Amino acid sequence: MVFKPDMKADIRGISAIGDLKWRSWDGVVADLWHARAETGAEGVYLSRHHRLFVVLDKTSREINARLRPEGPDVALRAAQHASFIPAGVPLWLQVPAATQLRHLDVHFDLAALESRFERPLPPSRLAGARLVFDDRRMLALARLLAEECAGQGGHGLFGDGVALAMLGELLREDEEAVASRRPSLPAWQLHKVTAFIEDHCVEPIRLQQLAGITGLSQSYFSRAFKEATGVPPHRWHMQARVRRAQKLLCDARIPLNEIAVTTGFADQAHFTRVFRDVVGLPPAAWRRSMVL
Repeated sequence: MVFKPDMKADIRGISAIGDLKWRSWDGVVADLWHARAETGAEGVYLSRHHRLFVVLDKTSREINARLRPEGPDVALRAAQHASFIPAGVPLWLQVPAATQLRHLDVHFDLAALESRFERPLPPSRLAGARLVFDDRRMLALARLLAEECAGQGGHGLFGDGVALAMLGELLREDEEAVASRRPSLPAWQLHKVTAFIEDHCVEPIRLQQLAGITGLSQSYFSRAFKEATGVPPHRWHMQARVRRAQKLLCDARIPLNEIAVTTGFADQAHFTRVFRDVVGLPPAAWRRSMVL
């Protein structure tokens, strides 16, 4: 399923030349624009998705960009340059002199893309905007992706590979720093997640739900949770179910099969297996030990 970038634009004095050319792949949408801007033209752009803004060529030297209404301005002077704008960060553009420009917008759906990478996407590389960074490899990849959008490319797999390579280039950082950095989960996030698990322990809980509570990717959240608690999220969930079952086991009148169903297990056998794994005793033996 193709995701739809939710880009909102408030522009004045900027108009498209010709039709928009675009391509989409799993988790990526690329738009190739040819635009005309009048002297003094300006625009504000805001998206729910991370994106790369790559100027491929322009006729005037300077375009001013800023991330806040009050500035400061950053001059986009180079004929070709790339900028990374995180989700939810507005970008203001102002054109001092009339120009035409051709640019590529590459929108990323990180939830769809995360599973395609062998390791978690480093949040630190996606946390802040980067205006006008000089990366020859990124610009070369952008030109290839622009050709795909213009219908000059080959097999669709090629464009998909180029788009992923652009994201990989964006995320590239010192390998030693990556290896030495451990994921972190602030105390308030850990409390929210564990409280949610305790409240809903008898229900099925997906990793996607827990990661959504923290606003982190699923793989990063899973690693951070284990770093903070010593166990993976699913293990914590099963331990919460067992704690709930232990309270019921203290009432000798409640049958084991009823406790199993009440605490969310598929059947008594499943309940016994998980309980023994967590506590070290089967439920019946643990109940007897509480009576003694």
